[in-house]
Amino acid sequence: MKQAALLVALVLLPLGWAVSSMGMTGHMTGHMIAVAVAAPLLAFALAGTPWDPARRWPRRVTPMAMMLVELVAVWSWHLPALRRAANEVLALAAAEHATFLAAGLLLWSAVIHTPHRAAGIGALLLTSMHMTLLGVLIGLAPRPLYDIAHGMGGHHHAAPFGLDALADQQLGGVVMLVIGGASYLLGGLALLAGLLKTEPDTAT
Repeated sequence: MKQAALLVALVLLPLGWAVSSMGMTGHMTGHMIAVAVAAPLLAFALAGTPWDPARRWPRRVTPMAMMLVELVAVWSWHLPALRRAANEVLALAAAEHATFLAAGLLLWSAVIHTPHRAAGIGALLLTSMHMTLLGVLIGLAPRPLYDIAHGMGGHHHAAPFGLDALADQQLGGVVMLVIGGASYLLGGLALLAGLLKTEPDTAT
């Protein structure tokens, strides 16, 4: 099972990188694949191994601390100035993707490893909330916030499906809202269901 999760994650990561140059929609899709799909799969595959971050640094890699790390990473890279810089410089674009993957891996590793399930649930639900909020802000902005005229490395990349800049940004916000918000919300609800299931057993 863990080998399958690792294989799927390793297949998804280059796919996310490939689509990230397709306007804001592709950008959001690529980043959500890294932070909200590949990262939990990697965390699951590495759980209990020497490469499990929460196992190596249990006092630092805690759910709430890593939730804040991911919040800072996601919101910072979506500041217009930093997003524009990453859009123009290939090395920054790669660093952006790596940051999202690392932040997601740290959070999911902390959530899987922690004995305090309530903290893990809270961290995932709070992450779902801030992902949803950012997706809404981007999707409902009245004007384009990001310059997509030039893609990674300064090469031109048009928005997908013939969309104009604003429609592309709106669709990108929806992608973040759906994939990012749903991944962490479902993860939190799954942990909550497991916690509620084990409590009666403990009581008996």
